[in-house]
Amino acid sequence: MAAAPAVLKSEWTKIRTVSSTTWTLISALVVTVALSAALSALMKSQFENLSDLERATFDPTLISFSGMVLGQLAMVVFGVMVVGTEYSSGMIRTSLAAVPQRAAFLFSKIAVAGLLALGVGLATSFLSFFLGQALLGTHHTSIGEPNVLRAVIGAGLYMALIAVFSMGVTAMLRSSMLSLGILVPFFFLISQILSAVPKAKEVARYFPDQAGAKIMQVVPNAMGGDEAPYGPWGGLGIMLIWVAASLVGGYLVLKRRDA
Repeated sequence: MAAAPAVLKSEWTKIRTVSSTTWTLISALVVTVALSAALSALMKSQFENLSDLERATFDPTLISFSGMVLGQLAMVVFGVMVVGTEYSSGMIRTSLAAVPQRAAFLFSKIAVAGLLALGVGLATSFLSFFLGQALLGTHHTSIGEPNVLRAVIGAGLYMALIAVFSMGVTAMLRSSMLSLGILVPFFFLISQILSAVPKAKEVARYFPDQAGAKIMQVVPNAMGGDEAPYGPWGGLGIMLIWVAASLVGGYLVLKRRDA
């Protein structure tokens, strides 16, 4: 039986020695912070042009996370690569020969990659928040205001959960290309389109990205958005259910199928 510390160390070595995963995480941070800063500056200049409803429900905290839409793409790619590379390179056979306990192998990989994604996610959320608030000028808020710290930490957690969800899906599909072909359209086309369709948005609001994003809001129905049947913590709970389901599915596939 492989010792847990040795398995964790092995997975850490795999991730840090693959330059593409490192650059993907760097991209997640840089793209999110840069886009959030640009949109915060734009919002400051256009604030007077907002409707009365949008100004009444203006959420400066949420605005500072505007770049998350692209940052989560990098997290999806990171999650897919962490698991999918094992299959595309054929290393899965060697890995399972070294760690025959498949649960230990999979969840050690997810634990190491998940903690790394969480660290990058938190760094991204705090940088985006403070830079965004500085650029919002008189429309800014502070980290000490009610629920703001929750939203900032929640934004970092959201990015990490997107990565972990992607890992679970990739473990089920056993293919990087297939996983990206499903996850990218799901998050950036299907979810966004359905959330704008009157009847379909009742279903779309329970998708992991739509529900999880609520944790980043401080002002209810921010920017004149529709009221959801759950709050920030309820939305995070829904996202956690999706993540747990993907991990269970990934484990069952790994357990029952040959490498």
